[in-house]
Amino acid sequence: MPDLIRLLPDNIANQIAAGEVVQRPASVVKELLENAIDAGATNIKLILKEAGKALIQVIDNGTGMSETDIRMCFERHATSKIRSTEDLFTIKTMGFRGEAMASIAAVSQVEAKTRKESEELGVLLQIEASEVKKQEPTSTPVGTSFCVKNLFYNVPARRNFLKSNSVETRHIVDEFQRVALSNPQVEMTMYHNDLEMYHLTSGKLSNRIVGIFGKKYQAQMASCLEETDMLKVYGYVGKPEFAKKTRGEQFFFVNNRFIKSNYLNHAVTTAFTGLIPDGNFPFYTLFLELDPKHIDINVHPTKTEIKFDDERTVYAIVKAAVRQALGTHNITPALDFGADVNFASFRPQPQSTSTGTSASQSDRNYGQFRDLDKKRESTSHWEKLYDGLQKDIEKEERQNAQLDIHPEAQSTVTMGSAANTAEAYKPNREAVLPSAKYFQIHKKYIATHVKSGLLLVAQQEAHERILYERFFQMIQNRSGASQQSLFPQSLELNPADFALVMGMKDEINAIGFEFSEFGKNTVVINGVPADLKAANEKQLFEGFVEQFKQNQSELSISADENIARSIAKRSSLKVGTSLSPEEMSSLIDQLFACKNPNYSPNGRKTSFIIELEKIDQFFN
Repeated sequence: MPDLIRLLPDNIANQIAAGEVVQRPASVVKELLENAIDAGATNIKLILKEAGKALIQVIDNGTGMSETDIRMCFERHATSKIRSTEDLFTIKTMGFRGEAMASIAAVSQVEAKTRKESEELGVLLQIEASEVKKQEPTSTPVGTSFCVKNLFYNVPARRNFLKSNSVETRHIVDEFQRVALSNPQVEMTMYHNDLEMYHLTSGKLSNRIVGIFGKKYQAQMASCLEETDMLKVYGYVGKPEFAKKTRGEQFFFVNNRFIKSNYLNHAVTTAFTGLIPDGNFPFYTLFLELDPKHIDINVHPTKTEIKFDDERTVYAIVKAAVRQALGTHNITPALDFGADVNFASFRPQPQSTSTGTSASQSDRNYGQFRDLDKKRESTSHWEKLYDGLQKDIEKEERQNAQLDIHPEAQSTVTMGSAANTAEAYKPNREAVLPSAKYFQIHKKYIATHVKSGLLLVAQQEAHERILYERFFQMIQNRSGASQQSLFPQSLELNPADFALVMGMKDEINAIGFEFSEFGKNTVVINGVPADLKAANEKQLFEGFVEQFKQNQSELSISADENIARSIAKRSSLKVGTSLSPEEMSSLIDQLFACKNPNYSPNGRKTSFIIELEKIDQFFN
């Protein structure tokens, strides 16, 4: 019987490894940029075409490689970073496994040029699908240039799974930002389809953050620094008022290596407790420096996961560092134990004595509390806190008494469950009595009486449902109408958001937004959907992009549905908006005309009926 187990050919083994290392164009960008950093480069250029599918080129001015080194770097498990097992526990370079270049060469056409400073001529090497096609001397500057063409050309199934150019570009930008943030001393440039997206000069970390995310970040950064015998934490955290609903701009670096850690992220968000609303996330770029022997980075092919030998201590130090940063910059509220702000308006002012000193200074033993009369006066301060509270309670009771509930109950209207489809039964406009009056409850709910009892409608959720169905229909039919702006507004986006917006320009235009490209990473908003009330076009568009990114990270829905949901969420009536009776009646009419009026797009109920029998039970 012949033997069954045999060694795989190198080209097949490399393709298997490429499945883990090279998942998309951004994976290639990450590996090439990190290799350039390890080579000691001070200037790095990244050139892309068609989101990296056609071309990824990284040019650096590092140390370069010899003729033997350039050939060896494409062999599996060939690396200059480690020599022995002990080196795995003292890793300070970005790469160390020796798999990346072999994996990239297995699924693309690679052309590499390199020259060391001590050599007069460099080396040109061309490889296709792990097969060397050409190797010859060439004239090239000191450093290395890797040119990766036609990624996944020999693995069509993998190429078909790649997303649109805008999505792939966003992933590449994310990788570029991470490398750029961790190496502010390196000048970095990025070009996409012959257009410059980034030009980052070398400098301080704060300048690098502003260069990547924009000048508006200059006002929101609070410096963070904490140093112990085990760990050093430094970087910047964003001020609470600039927190966003998306997680994108949160970065952890351990020994200059970007990592993802829900555990450490929890430490930061805990430090912000009470300063930002639930569901919002602060900006932070934090660096952790510690002895490599205390961490293990060899736990995942992408090297973005890490293990600490003492996670609890790291958690506590990070949390304390962020809290100290917020306190140092007067962001967290401070407690003044010498003066109670609750009684600031009632506290007697210090009176001068005959010697020119105040009463508080002359009596260090707080003798005023020994006097019974003074104790009674102190008690009266508590009573003053509640002045007017009873009047507010009586006023609210009178407003609630105006809610006229009619006793008629001839038929029962049932609301659909979450399992209902769009064609499920829905309450109709006839269920509302012709003489019905509409009332707002705390500017959040709309109340009116129906035949079976009391109908409550959540105005924000109801308006979201109305707008969602309207915008989704517009996108499907490409029938959106636009209201032209009298004064067009320009909006500067970061490169990732700009690529995202331009990638779905037709869909956004379909709902009524009219915008055009205006210079580098800038759009001009010429019109907004006609169905929306007058609003700040710039703020509305920016909010729509943020909501789209949030939905994209949390939900698995189509781009059309995401666009409709995002603009409906950001442009709907918010809690606290006053409505006239006519507006309330129109809102309920439009809600009942929807295909599925029972739930908002995110699954929350839009309306609820309290039946008359239930109301009667409250008074029995």
